[in-house]
Amino acid sequence: MQKNRRSLSFVAGLAALMLSGEAPAFDFNENVDIEAGSESGGESTVNGSIDVGSDAIVNGALETVNGSIRIERNAQVGNVETVNGRIRLAAGVTAEEVASVNGSISLDEQATADSVSVVNGKIRLEPGAQVASGVGNVNGEVVITGAEIGGDLSTVNGDVTLTENARLRGNLVVEEPDGLNWNGDRREPRIVIGPGARVDGEIVLEHEVELFISETAEVGGVTGVMSMDDAVRFSGDRP
Repeated sequence: MQKNRRSLSFVAGLAALMLSGEAPAFDFNENVDIEAGSESGGESTVNGSIDVGSDAIVNGALETVNGSIRIERNAQVGNVETVNGRIRLAAGVTAEEVASVNGSISLDEQATADSVSVVNGKIRLEPGAQVASGVGNVNGEVVITGAEIGGDLSTVNGDVTLTENARLRGNLVVEEPDGLNWNGDRREPRIVIGPGARVDGEIVLEHEVELFISETAEVGGVTGVMSMDDAVRFSGDRP
C-alpha cells in the first residue's frame, strides 16, 4: 500500500533530519513536554516521548524515533510521526499527517487528521473523529466507530470493523501481500461492516477474507476475488 510504504521511508528520512540538526527544537534522548495553552514551532527527539498539553498550538511537526506521542484535548498540531511508539490524539485535536511504523494510533471523539497510517499496529477512530483522506495499515486491527474517512481504508492482513454509523467515502481495500509485508501468515482477515455503517465506494478484495455485512449497512459493492454473494449478512450488533 502506497501510504504505508511511504511510512517506511519516514524512518530513514527522520533519522537523517535529526542527524543534520535541521529538526525543530531537537532533543536527542529527552522527553518533550509542551505546556497547555502554549505555542511551539515543532519538537523532535530520538529516544523520548512527546506530550502536548490541552489547547496548545504547534506550528510544525512532532517527531520521535523511539517514544510515544500524546496530544491532549483541543490542541492544534502539524505532522505527528514516530517509528516505534503509540500516538494518541485526544478529543478535539486537529492534526495533519499522523504516522507510525510500529505502534498504535487512536483518535478520540471529534479529533481530526489529514491522514492516518501505520505499518504494524492498531488504528482506532472514536465517534465524531474525521480523517480527510486515507487510513491504512499492513498488520493490525482497524476499528472505526461512528467516525468518517474521506478517502480509502486499506490493509493487508488486518481485521477491520466499521460500526455505529461509521462512514467510509472511498473504497475499503484488502491488498495482496508482497515482499515488503509478507509474514507467512495466510489467515483470512475478518472484515465487519456493522449496523448503520456506510461504504460509499467498493470493498476491493485482492485475497480472501471473512466478510460480514449488517443488514442495515450500505456498501457500494464487493469486487476482486469475492463478491457480495460471499458476504455473511447479519442482524443485531455483531455477527
